[in-house]
Formats: sequence, structure tokens, C-alpha cells
Amino acid sequence: MRINLKKYGLIVITLAAVFFVSALSNSSGVFASSPQQLYDQVWKLINSKYVDHTNNRQDWKKWRNKYDKVIKTDEDAYIAIQTMLASLNDPYTKFLDPKEFEEETSSIKGSLKGIGVQIGLRDGKLLIIAPIEDTPGEKAGLLAEDEILEIDGKSTKGITIDKAADRIRGEEGTYVTLLIKRKNQPNKLYKIQRAEIEIKSVSTKIPENAKLDDCVGYIRLSSFISKNATGEFESALNQYKDKKGYIIDLRSNPGGLLSNAILISDMFLDGGIIVSTVDRDGYKETTRATKNYVTDKPIVILINKGSASASEIFSGAMKDNKRALLVGENTFGKGLVQEVNKLTGGSGANITIQKYLTPNGTDINKKGIAPDVTVELTEENIKAKDDVQLKKANEMLLQMIKNQPICAR
Repeated sequence: MRINLKKYGLIVITLAAVFFVSALSNSSGVFASSPQQLYDQVWKLINSKYVDHTNNRQDWKKWRNKYDKVIKTDEDAYIAIQTMLASLNDPYTKFLDPKEFEEETSSIKGSLKGIGVQIGLRDGKLLIIAPIEDTPGEKAGLLAEDEILEIDGKSTKGITIDKAADRIRGEEGTYVTLLIKRKNQPNKLYKIQRAEIEIKSVSTKIPENAKLDDCVGYIRLSSFISKNATGEFESALNQYKDKKGYIIDLRSNPGGLLSNAILISDMFLDGGIIVSTVDRDGYKETTRATKNYVTDKPIVILINKGSASASEIFSGAMKDNKRALLVGENTFGKGLVQEVNKLTGGSGANITIQKYLTPNGTDINKKGIAPDVTVELTEENIKAKDDVQLKKANEMLLQMIKNQPICAR
């Protein structure tokens, strides 16, 4: 692989305990020697980098000296910064205190503590983007698009993602109770024990009760978070060298490192655009495949409403380059890039600096990516352990294998 990924740095990470996926890029450290200077450094970052140059149609100068007389301690600065950033009405742009920043950056190391779900805000509702595979949240039965109405008896109305994360986080072995609203179902309480979550990126284990043709290789990519995801994925491809085609399962994959999405896309593309980013000034930067692809065998990608961020970058690259067939449901719709800024004292600020576009120039934010073949997985399917989406993927892949020449490098 020859793609230059230095410019991306730390691209996409998730929060410990409760995860919210954000495309992120790393910046150099920002230094401040006092609480007032810390506040001012964040103000300057927004003023120079935030993707919306109107800063949510407000006069950004009014915030610069707004709290000069009241910021005395670090805690004062933290509250003032959070208030300032809240005015942008952007759940992805946020301040992280030292504990939160440490938890966020630890996610790429492959070990997290919590219940193993990703959350997001949509139209003021706190939603589960997806549960991570083999975690307490998944085992308890939480699903993508579940709305969290209450956390330990307290309403989530008007809550921020950070506050929701704080409420759900806790010591390993303790419990959190969520009141869940699910479409066409009565509201239900879930009492879930917190645990240390080991992030497993790749699995080749075929789902229970599923039957795939012997010539089909199944690869489940549950997240792009771990720095080891690309290596794990390539190992899975090598394991399946004798297969004639691949099903790549991205269902309920909340995203992860953008660098992983680019490198994995590059394993399948003989040239072409992978993704483009556009900043506040309209400057567009495009990343192209290197032509050092690993295989040109047929691919079917499984997606659903829990497939987000880096999952959508990979799916969009494969779809727009006509390299794979997408089967399942419309994806989540997360098309923004956040830059991670490390601040003095161990705190940090994640700032939306770009939006990303699929190779065809499509902005998928809040829209998602539509599958080529729509197959819904109903509650009845789940209860009966009848994976109709995987069945359709197997069917479509067999047709592709039959109709296309097979050649692997």
C-alpha cells in the first residue's frame, strides 16, 4: 500500500463506555498556560477551522471575551468552552476534559469499558447507532435505531452526547438501566452490567443458522476502530484465497479510523477515487486508490442503518467504483470529519473541519447510502434467526461469480 496516510493521523475514534462515531483527524498539540488561555485557544480553533464559516449564523467574536471575569479555574474554563461550543449546534464538535480525552484516545488500543453501544443524536433524539458485537449491550438485545428515553430513571430530553456518555459510563461490574423506545414495540427497561470491552475488528465465523456456498468467503468487519483492523482484514482475505468471492458484513459497524477505511478500500480497487474531503473554504482534497489491489474477486457488502462513518466511506467507495454490490438497508448518514486537538493539561477538543464525499461527489450526511438491493431484517426474522439479508447476499454473490471471470493476485 502506497497511500500517504500521514495527513490523516488519528482519524476516527469512539468514546469509552458509550461510543459516538466521528471522522477525526489529528492536529498538533495546542498549548495554553492558564484557564483563560485554554478557553481562548479553543475559540481560535473554531474561528479558523470550523467547517461552517458562519459558526451557526452567529457573531463568533462575541464569545471571545464573554467569560474573562468568571474563568478562574480549569473547571470554569471547561464549562465556558462547553457552553461556547454548544452554540454551534453540532454534536460532533465538543470539548473533552482530561478523563474523557484519555478514554477517547484509548479506543484505538482495542480495549474499552462500558456496555458496548454507539450513540448519536438525530432530531433531538438520543439513538443507538449500533451495539458492538459480543458486548453487554448486544447480549441484552439493544438494536440500531433504539431510542434511549431514560438513563437510570432520568430523562434524556435535551441531553448532549457527552452527558449521555457520562451517565452510561461506570465501573466494570456495575449496572446501568436504559428505558428503550423501539418502533412498533412497547417501551422496555434494560438493566445492563458494564464490562471491559475488547474491540474485535474482524471475524470469519459464519452467523448461527446461516448456510453459505462453499466458494463464498464471509468476513465480518465489526468496526474500523482498532489500529490492527487493516492487518486483521488482510489476514482474513489470505485465509480465503481459495474462495471465489467475498461477503463483507458491515452491518451495525459504527466506523473507526478513516485510514483503515482507505487502506481496506485500496485492497479491492484498481485505481479510482476512494473519498474526497471539503473544508470551510470549499477546498477539495481527493484520495485515490494505488492500484496495488489484493484481489479482484466479486464482492457483496452487507449494510444497515447501523453502518456509519468509516463504514460508509468504504461502502461508498465500493459502490461508486462499481466494485461491489450493496445489500441490506440504508446506512446511518455520517459524512463529517472532526479534527482532534490535544490541549494543555490532557484535555482535548474535537472540531468538525470537513465534510466527506463519496467518489461520485455525493454528500451522504444525514442521508446515508442506499443499497443496490434492499432487504429488510424484521423482528420476526431476528427471532427466528433467519438472516434474510445474508441469504440474499449469498444468492447475489453466486450470480456474480457465475457471470464474471475470477482472478486474484
